[in-house]
Amino acid sequence: MKLQEINTNCLPQHLAIIMDGNGRWAKQKGLLRAVGHENGTRSVKVTVESCAKLGIKNLTLYAFSTENWNRPKIEVDTLMKLLVSSLKKEIKTLQDNNIKLNAIGNLTNLPNSVQRELHEVIDKTAENTRMTLTLALSYGAREELLQAVKKITHKVKNNIISEEAIDESIINQHLYTHNLPDVDLVIRTSGEHRISNFLLWQIAYAEFYFTDILWPDFSEDHLYEAIISYQKRERRFGKTSEQIIP
Repeated sequence: MKLQEINTNCLPQHLAIIMDGNGRWAKQKGLLRAVGHENGTRSVKVTVESCAKLGIKNLTLYAFSTENWNRPKIEVDTLMKLLVSSLKKEIKTLQDNNIKLNAIGNLTNLPNSVQRELHEVIDKTAENTRMTLTLALSYGAREELLQAVKKITHKVKNNIISEEAIDESIINQHLYTHNLPDVDLVIRTSGEHRISNFLLWQIAYAEFYFTDILWPDFSEDHLYEAIISYQKRERRFGKTSEQIIP
């Protein structure tokens, strides 16, 4: 059992997942892409519950990018309806597991029905403390950085902060993820080896784990394999091996 191989004292404090392969999974089976997205929600549930059980404090899922708005309208509409129904259905899972829901991205671009359901679940789970689940929705890292630059520039112009005071912490404070730690591990499914405009600032020193598994087939054991791989790596953050304290 993969679970027995995991050192629970050396878990990623922030795990981010690029959930890729729903469409290809459906195509391989001769099904509509929407069926792939529907089956992908089961993998989300398994992954969220498994991370909470392990003791991972922060999980961020790349659910819908700014570029995804360019997909066919029928697919986008299906994804939005699926998001609303999933939020309604999984509120009990979040509460039972003491999980707090968070969302990042240009949320105002989402349909009103999605925004209402999203904010309702966020409000209802606000006091939960076991894990923070963040959904990246209508999210793009370049847009996030652009908005941060604009906010900081506005504050400099209005003498709220000085130009000399701008450092990494100031930039962090103006990102969507200002209340989250940097990412330790990024998992991407489906065999692709791209970042796809995801958390570009926050993954500066993250470890990467790529798997050929399509997202609807991603299981608890696949998650454990990724974490075991992560735990076997030496994270030096620019130092030498000799400088790392055991």
